[in-house]
Parts: sequence; structure tokens; C-alpha cells
Amino acid sequence: MTAQIIAVEPFDLVVFGGTGDLARRKLMPALYHRDSDQQLAPETRIIGVSRGDLNRQAYGQLIEAALHEHLPDADIEPERLARFLDRVDHVAVDATGETGWRELAAALADGEDRVRVFYLATAPGLFGAICERIANFGLNSRKARVVLEKPIGHDLASARAINDAVGRVFAEEQIFRIDHYLGKETVQNLMVLRFANSLFEPLWHRSVIDHVQITVAETIGVEGRGGYYDKSGALRDMVQNHILQLLCLVAMEPPTSLSADAVRDEKLKVLNSLKRITGSDIPQKTVRGQYRAGASSGGPVPSYLEEIEASNPSQTETFVVVKAEVENWRWAGVPFYLRTGKRLPARASEIVIQFRHIPHSIFPANANQITPNRLVVRLQPDEGVKLLLTTKDPGPGGMRLRTAPLNLSFAETFKTRYPDAYERLLMDVVRGNPTLFMRRDEVEAAWSWIEPILDGWAEQGEQPKAYTAGTWGPSAAIALIERDGRTWYEEAA
Repeated sequence: MTAQIIAVEPFDLVVFGGTGDLARRKLMPALYHRDSDQQLAPETRIIGVSRGDLNRQAYGQLIEAALHEHLPDADIEPERLARFLDRVDHVAVDATGETGWRELAAALADGEDRVRVFYLATAPGLFGAICERIANFGLNSRKARVVLEKPIGHDLASARAINDAVGRVFAEEQIFRIDHYLGKETVQNLMVLRFANSLFEPLWHRSVIDHVQITVAETIGVEGRGGYYDKSGALRDMVQNHILQLLCLVAMEPPTSLSADAVRDEKLKVLNSLKRITGSDIPQKTVRGQYRAGASSGGPVPSYLEEIEASNPSQTETFVVVKAEVENWRWAGVPFYLRTGKRLPARASEIVIQFRHIPHSIFPANANQITPNRLVVRLQPDEGVKLLLTTKDPGPGGMRLRTAPLNLSFAETFKTRYPDAYERLLMDVVRGNPTLFMRRDEVEAAWSWIEPILDGWAEQGEQPKAYTAGTWGPSAAIALIERDGRTWYEEAA
């Protein structure tokens, strides 16, 4: 089965931070794949912007090396590679000064009537300054769009300040706040699963669902991002954006259509329905941890403090659990357990819908215990959907029950490579489709819910609880869910 490729109109893409990790690891490989599938028009241009004094040839060599590093050899075909690199150019620009902007304007001079995308793969503190200069040098053309990478600020006030600064140059419909989790195939399939199958939507409420678990687990540490991460932590870095967006897609009401505002209106209602966690609730409903030295499959692992080369203790959490509650008719009384961390035993992003126990068992006691049904939506590493059912163990000898999965693996079922999140989202920007991007009010509503937790932690002044690298976090994370008579789903381990 081959996905239908629909070409997009010619566009110019300007990547600020064009020599950075995101551009080399994600953006350029994504654009190369779209070009390989002939989705990019011949006139399309890609301009990397950085402070580096690189000419076109030197920048092309840097991008070629990045493609070889981050893509399988089988994906790189010489003719396609040459075609892609022929699109690529570089302009040295001082994002907060005046140097290089006239050269960038000259490079874009003959493309005023085409889609123009400014991708800000930079620190959020530069967003306002870059947009101001885009306006000052007349680059905000009629069909211009700007893409903002997370995080949008570090709290509600800074998020509003960034949104205000960008909003002075670009209209809201021109602003695309990207969260790559929303571009994952399985995340979009979550809406299809709910709203295109009569089997699930009638069951999607408090009378049938016991609780929901959302886990984003990483085996890596801070990976050279210690300076950023120590000012951020897991709650800001993962929960405020990725995990809350997943919660919204699970919990939202059916939108009237798949139009951008219809979907985002329903997500906003969920964010506004989240019960605030404050005061004495914070130690009962949140756990934060920080990894110490341990081991993984690759060998010994240093502690967080060793990785960031800190001479003093840090209160930054590398692991967090939050028990969230959506206060509306559909979800009243159904907890959402949110969990994320670094240096955990497995790399896994999963949504687990745990259904309630059957009200009464007609089976004999020796038939084995009946396990409640679970629906597991796997976002990574092996995208798919699994429904765990109770069935009879085959063979003679009486009634013996066991749990067995109905497993939909995307790789096995569709047997084709499908675009990754950045490929899909970049093309949505070019098309002007903001459905999978966050609206300003969503970002600020998420910060409004997160901020009381951050404030509470600061007031309590306690160190994050230690956990050994390679384990599933501190014991308090297990205790939090087990106090409710539930357990974490950890098959991925």
C-alpha cells in the first residue's frame, strides 16, 4: 500500500538556527524525504540562517553530512541528494543585530508571491527579535508564515510576552506553534479510532473507563542540553506541551469537523477543565525525581549532576508524575496519570486506556483471574494500536482464561514508509493548515495549569527524589498510583 503524495506549491523556507541540532537531525532529513517523494516543486528553495560565515558550498557539505548521519544509507540516492542540495543555500545573519538581513532580503527578493516560511529553530528568547527584524526589512510578505519551536516561554508571563512579540508582526493565522508529537501517525489515528469506529466512542467515558495513563519515557540523559534542561526540567520540557496535547486528544469532545478551530476549540475546553493542583494536593498528586548514577544496556550511566557538571545540588526534575483530573461530565472521577522521565529502562511513548472490571464473573475460580481490557496506543518506537482482551486458553482441560492482544502494527500492516512528524507538519505549514499546531490560547491555558505546580514545588523547597538510572523512577511514583489501587502499565520495559 503506497501513500498518495500530493505536491505542494513552490515555497521558500528560511531556517533560523540552520546549523543547529534540530535543523541537522530533523528538519533537513524531513525536507529531503519530501523532495525524494517529489512533493516539493522545482522552484522551492531552502535557506539556512546562522551566524556562521558559510557559503553555499560549505553549507551544502554540512547538510550532506547530516543526512548521511541521520538517515539510513538506503534512503540516500545520489541523484535525489544532488537535487535536494541544489535547493539549499545559506545566509549569515545576526538574529539580534542588523548584519546579514539585507543579504537575506536579497536572497528572497524574487519570491514575494510565493509561500514564505520562517522556521525559528532558536532559543525562544530570540523569537521576538527575529520577528521584529523580519518586519523591519519587509520580509513579512502576504503569504508569509512563522513556525515557533517549543518551549513557548518558561511560564505564563513569558509565554504571553513571546506571543505578544510575535503577534505584533504576524497574524494568528500566520503563526504555527509546532509540537512534533501532534504530527505522529498514531496521534492522528487516535482521532480516527475514536470518531470513525462505532465500537469505541460509545465506551469513551467515565462509566466504562477506569483511568488513563500517558507515558513518555526516554533512555537518554540530557544529551548536551544541560544548560537548557537545568533551567527547564521535565514538567516544562514534556508535560506542558507534548503530554497535555495527548491528554487533550484523548479527553476532548467530538469536534463538529476536522477544521483547525473546531479541533482546537475542543482541546482548549479540556485544558480549561483540568482541576488545578495547588497547596496540599501537590505532594499527593505529583512526584518529581532526579536520576543518579546507574546502568543501562550500554553500560554505566552517570548521574544527572555529573552530566550537567554541576558543583552544587540541583532542584531540576528529570522525572515527573502528575495525577490529573478533567472536571466535566464525561471524565468526572477518571484520573489521568501522566508520567515522563529520562534515563528510564525503555524508550516508549504510550497512551493506555484502562477499562473497568466486569461487574460479575460467571467463570469458576480456577479459570484464572479476568484482567480488565486495555487499549494501548503506541506512539514510539513501534507505532501501533493494541487491544488486550480476555480469551479462552486453547485446548482441553476445562475453562482457562488468558489475556491476548489484538495488535495493529503500522509497520507490519501497511508495509511502507510513511512520513515522520516533521515531514507532515512542514507540509501542513506550506499548505496553511494549522489543525495540528497549537493556538495561542491553548499554550497559555496549558501554562495556567502547570504554573501552580511549579510554584508549589518552589515553595516546598524539597529536592527531587533520587532514582537510579535504568529504573522506572522513584518509589514514590509507584506509591502514587498504588494508593488508588492501580498499577503502571510497563510492558515496554
